[in-house]
Amino acid sequence: MTTAARTIRVLLADDQKMVRQGFTVLLDAEPDLTVVGQAVDGLEAVERTAELAPDVVLMDIRMPRLGGIEATRRIAGATAADRPRVLVLTTFDLDEYVFEALRAGASGFLLKDASAAELADGVRVVARGEALLAPGLTKRLIEKFAGMPDEPGGRQFMERVADLTERETEVLSLVARGLSNLEIAEQLVVAEQTVKTHVSRVLVKLGLRDRTQAAVFAYETGLVRPGRA
Repeated sequence: MTTAARTIRVLLADDQKMVRQGFTVLLDAEPDLTVVGQAVDGLEAVERTAELAPDVVLMDIRMPRLGGIEATRRIAGATAADRPRVLVLTTFDLDEYVFEALRAGASGFLLKDASAAELADGVRVVARGEALLAPGLTKRLIEKFAGMPDEPGGRQFMERVADLTERETEVLSLVARGLSNLEIAEQLVVAEQTVKTHVSRVLVKLGLRDRTQAAVFAYETGLVRPGRA
């Protein structure tokens, strides 16, 4: 006897009513997704998140009262073990604010003109605890705005990298380049489960939440340089 998949609960945060309504229709049409609430700005997003405990928050960047970046930081920084994942929505494919949202704890981002299938799949990806970090838009954005080794805390970051084994460092660099676990396994000629184990250890050792934060970390520390293979 099979067990029905758990429905993924979604909160929409956007100051445009038509966007909220449109995404609600698209997501509610999926059998495994349901929109449990909406928020018109970042402050309400934080409040509604605490109230409704969604699995995923679709977060716009530019909103009144409290912007999406700070709202993401507050939600991602919550102490609850089951805090939701934040999937950032943006109109522009190279928006510096999106990178700031990733640094604040977002698990990835989508363009607002994404198809219904891309939107639904993106929600499912981050709900599984993965990061929406495929080669393409997110990788280009990180490469454009990351890599500032002189930032405060840089030395502390490098000390944390020193705690990684050679293989863990190698896996981290490949994660930062947007490779999936399967692609990393093929490149390193190891089992996919072995890669998953390495990724988990990297996250624990570096005190990071997911693959997106790991990728940002790798660029910030200079472990991976933009544009280099």
